[in-house]
Amino acid sequence: MPVQVRIPAVLRSHTGGATSVDASPGTLRDVVSELAGRYPGLADQLLGDEGELHRFVNVYINDEDVRYLDGLDTKLGDGDVLSLLPAVAGGSG
Repeated sequence: MPVQVRIPAVLRSHTGGATSVDASPGTLRDVVSELAGRYPGLADQLLGDEGELHRFVNVYINDEDVRYLDGLDTKLGDGDVLSLLPAVAGGSG
């Protein structure tokens, strides 16, 4: 059973409009790498120049924030759900 990756509306242009995609179990780093290979440009939205998660991207595995787990080294198993949530900011001052 694959990992289900939920894609938010702001990133769907990278996945051809798909609301979710499947990935192979492994670490979060492995899953992001797999997705980057299939969906060019997606990794740029998730990772910074140093290869770490952008600070304005929230990533949850089964509703747990990976920043409180093992970050990119957090393991995902069969049937896990990965949610990508870019932070929304802005407004008028």
